[in-house]
Amino acid sequence: MCGRYAASRGPEDLAGIFEIDKWEPEETLEPDYNVAPTKEVYAVLDRPLKDAGDPAPVRQLRKLKWGLVPSWAKTPEGAARMINARAETVHEKPSYRRAFATRRCILPADGYYEWVTGKQERDLEVEGRRKRPRKQPYFVTPADGSVFAMAGLYEFWRDRTLPDDHPLAWWATCSVITTEAETAPLAAAPEDGPRSLAEIHPRMPLMLTPDRWDAWLDPARTDPDDLMPLLAPPPGGLMRAYPVTTAVSNVRNNGPELLKELEGPVEGTLF
Repeated sequence: MCGRYAASRGPEDLAGIFEIDKWEPEETLEPDYNVAPTKEVYAVLDRPLKDAGDPAPVRQLRKLKWGLVPSWAKTPEGAARMINARAETVHEKPSYRRAFATRRCILPADGYYEWVTGKQERDLEVEGRRKRPRKQPYFVTPADGSVFAMAGLYEFWRDRTLPDDHPLAWWATCSVITTEAETAPLAAAPEDGPRSLAEIHPRMPLMLTPDRWDAWLDPARTDPDDLMPLLAPPPGGLMRAYPVTTAVSNVRNNGPELLKELEGPVEGTLF
C-alpha cells in the first residue's frame, strides 16, 4: 500500500519535468515531507480548461485532496480509506472504474514511506508472547534522484448540501494506484536491511516511467484493454530504500530531516 509519502518539489520544478502548460500560483503548496491521507497534494492531469471554450486537453498542475470520493457517493465519508486502488482490479471496481476510463493523473513524489517490523519482534509474536511490534520506517525513492511519478486517479464530487457558488461545493480528490512490490534487488540496499521492496511490503505505488506519461494522461484513451498494459510494473532495480527516523510515524512531524538516511535501524537490526 501507500499511506505516506514525501513531495518537496515546487511547481516551477514540476512544470519543467512534466511540461505543464497551466498552473495557478494561488494553488501553490508548501514542500511536504510527511504527506498523509486527506492532505492536499499536487497532481498532473490533462483536461480542457474550465470555461475556455476549447475542448482540447491542457496539461495542468492541480491541487487535489488525497482520498478519493466517487462522484456518485452520497457523502465524503470513507475518503480517507480510499487512498489506494489496486492495479489488478482498478478497471472493474465501482469506485474507480469511471475515473480509470477518463480521469487519470500522475501524483509527483520524492518517494514513499513504508514500515518494517523487526525480526526479533516477529519471532516473539510467533512464540505467542504479547508485545507491540516495533516498526522501522524506510524511505523508498528512485536511485537516480528523479521524480517518483505515481499513477493516480482523480474524481469530482458535488456537495449537494451547499449552494453552487460556495467555495466548498465541489471536491477534487485522488487515489494512488498500487501494484505488487518488486522482488528484484534494490539499486542500493542498507547493510542488514531489506534486499528488495517485497521484503519491506508486498505492495508499492505504481511508478510510471516517462515513456508512459503521455499515454496515461491522455483522456481520449478510454478502453481498459488499451490502458491496462500501462499499469505493468516498471523495470526492477530503479529504486533504493533506506531507514529514516521514527519521527515520521507521527503525521504532525514535517521537515527535510525526515528524509535523512540513518546508518541503520533506530533500535537494533531488523534483518
